[in-house]
Amino acid sequence: MRKTLWFVAVSAVCGAAPLCPTLGAQAPVAPVAAVHPALLDDTTIVRGLYVNRWASQSPRRMRQLIAIADSTEINALVIDMKDEFGLNYESADPLVERNAGRGGRIPHLAELMDTLKAHGIRPIARLVVFKDSVAARLNPDHVIHQPNGQPWRDKKGLTWVDPYDTTIWDYDIRVAEEMARLGFAEVQFDYIRFPEPYPSLPPQVFRDGRGMTKPQALAHFLEQACPCVRKLGALCTADIFGLVTTVPGALEVGQQWEPLAPRTDVLLPMVYPSLYPHGAFGLAVPNANPYQVIYDATSRAHERDLKLQIVSTAHVRPWLQAFTLGKPRYGAHELEEQKRAVYDAGYDSWTLWNPGSLYETYLPGMEKTTVSRKKPFGNREALR
Repeated sequence: MRKTLWFVAVSAVCGAAPLCPTLGAQAPVAPVAAVHPALLDDTTIVRGLYVNRWASQSPRRMRQLIAIADSTEINALVIDMKDEFGLNYESADPLVERNAGRGGRIPHLAELMDTLKAHGIRPIARLVVFKDSVAARLNPDHVIHQPNGQPWRDKKGLTWVDPYDTTIWDYDIRVAEEMARLGFAEVQFDYIRFPEPYPSLPPQVFRDGRGMTKPQALAHFLEQACPCVRKLGALCTADIFGLVTTVPGALEVGQQWEPLAPRTDVLLPMVYPSLYPHGAFGLAVPNANPYQVIYDATSRAHERDLKLQIVSTAHVRPWLQAFTLGKPRYGAHELEEQKRAVYDAGYDSWTLWNPGSLYETYLPGMEKTTVSRKKPFGNREALR
């Protein structure tokens, strides 16, 4: 009964108090502050860098990343604000703060936000949703279980919170709302998925799926979260596996293009060439063909958007590979090829992923200014 009541409540009002005694009970919500303008249309170009929690906590490294943005086409930073290690900021909400973890915090966050705004850099808050080992440890009743009742763990030994659990949804919505109040232009949900059901691991047991499939659960979460984010002036975006653009049905982790695309302002497929298997796109070594992989994967996303009558060329923003995994070693040339593929597929925006937030190797592959390069979609052969 508690679950049914909560599901009705959260769909009725954003920021409603949760009912779980650990994550819940009434708590004050910080007042709405001035937010960064988050209007996004086909003329808006977003080219960003991923900033992990350790880089964001280093004033020296942040100065270096801001300098990269000042001197290149980079105009956005995607900053870890909640990841597998908990929160990366001090929350004004005591019900959120109790799940902070011990991974440190960004020092002087308000000053950092002011600095980003002064430099014309778009601040984007990355929030890891269901791979939250801190919330799982502190709230054991809200995790995925094994058939024997013990917490389920992935191959790295991490426990995941239950993606069907609407109390977990509320917690992440509270964090997302706080990000919008802090002035982030976008709230970017990552790990908006179920964990991989490897045969070598025990089966995953969920508390109450309420008759929903995995894709339906993820879509319903976004249906609840995105209006709450938007009403505070920020965009609602989500990271997804690159395979989602080409696989017609749902992946085992629950991600599928058609349920997710209409519910988000931007989808960010992780189309890293090194993660595609041999033979993908007819390529013996996808990692050695960055243009072909990015073009085919992103073009398929464009086609599926058009079938959904989503015509905005700002709706798809691929994650590009700024790291080396296998051969060849990635550098400026590989970045240029990936960027060219995005433009040929009809889009202008992209974000670079380097797990260590180290981008100096790729600087020669970045333009000095942010200029539109997208081509008319479907005109690839005329461009080559």
